[in-house]
Amino acid sequence: MSLDLILRIGTKLILPFILLFALYVQFHGDYGPGGGFQAGVITAGMVILLAITFGLEAAQRIAPQAVVERMVPIGVLIYAGTGIAGLALGKNYLDYSAFPPDPVHGHELGIFLVEAGVLITVSGTMTALFYAFVERGR
Repeated sequence: MSLDLILRIGTKLILPFILLFALYVQFHGDYGPGGGFQAGVITAGMVILLAITFGLEAAQRIAPQAVVERMVPIGVLIYAGTGIAGLALGKNYLDYSAFPPDPVHGHELGIFLVEAGVLITVSGTMTALFYAFVERGR
């Protein structure tokens, strides 16, 4: 790995832009193609690129395996909790119009929370799968 100087420098330069693009896809998902799933895969791809270039230990310093394994149920809880909050406010499951202060802003908040839950779950799942496959080969 010490001979891959150009690859390492290129990876260090491109990683912040990959994260920025993932955030763009996440926040632009309300208005066009994109959203939580795509942003989660891009974020996991960033961690995988880091692991391929700098080694698994470097990736696990950035995204520890314990944190990655907790991301999956946390994202599902955010998604399900958004739906249950709609039920608790007297509307249907995942009916965002129940959220305050008004139906329009509540709809935006509900979509944001659901997409954030999907991002967290997908990113955690993809990264955990990568870690599992890498550990299996050792």
